[in-house]
Amino acid sequence: MATSSSRAAARPGAATGFVLCADDYGLAPGVGQAIRDLLARKRLSATSCMTGSGFWPQEAELLKPLADEADIGLHLTLTDQRPLGAMPLLAPGGKLPPVMSLIRRAYLGELARPPFQAEIAAELERQMDRFEAALGRAPDYLDGHQHVHQLPGVRDLTIELFKRRVAPRGGYVRFLTEPLGAILGRGFLKEAIGLSLIGRGFARRARAAGIPGNRRFAGIHDFTLTRPYEALFESFVAGAPQGLLVMCHPGLADADLAAADPVTTQREAEYRYFSSEAFLAALEKHRLRVVRFRDLGA
Repeated sequence: MATSSSRAAARPGAATGFVLCADDYGLAPGVGQAIRDLLARKRLSATSCMTGSGFWPQEAELLKPLADEADIGLHLTLTDQRPLGAMPLLAPGGKLPPVMSLIRRAYLGELARPPFQAEIAAELERQMDRFEAALGRAPDYLDGHQHVHQLPGVRDLTIELFKRRVAPRGGYVRFLTEPLGAILGRGFLKEAIGLSLIGRGFARRARAAGIPGNRRFAGIHDFTLTRPYEALFESFVAGAPQGLLVMCHPGLADADLAAADPVTTQREAEYRYFSSEAFLAALEKHRLRVVRFRDLGA
């Protein structure tokens, strides 16, 4: 199994490279176990780490043997979880707000106010510090849990953090902008169009600052799996545009995951798919290979 996986993931010739990025590493042991297995089999080329999780220290140790084989990023977290330090404005009860609440406050201009800016900036620094303390280096890229890195009031702080602490060793950021036609061909219009529109301001600012990132993005769905994940994935990679990054959420459901996040068994469906021969067949069908960002040719 590992041999055929490696051959498909690194297939030479005319195949188009794309980044396949698993989110939420560190959230729970079952998520980490699934992601590490897929990384070891070269079915993934990136994973985004939630360093605010209580599981992060031990999960980071388990990730270290694979840390030079894929892009390891920092998944900036400002929703639903517990912050690493006191945040009396954004997390007065010790828990960060739901994503829709954060989006509303961002577009009301609340997050751009100096007291909120100071509080958010300090939390992002703590998450970066914890990444570096565990892995001994800066991350390969930045993105955000529930895409918070691109929100007004957060996006400029993300750019500043990247320039100061990631850029000296290279790196990139995740952009969510997509052409409308690509979104219409896949469905999940409300979620995908909304995130793409939100992401345009961040992408403009980051690119103007000389920060590299993916040209195209896919992977958004509603986690209900009313359509089989195999069909969803093929819709994400249809046409195989250059510079594509596909987000995914593989994992194994356990009690720790259930306590931290409502998305549980849906992660198992993604893990089963990426572990399967059907995934390798899809790579062959669409003439694709899983690559790191530096090999995108973007």
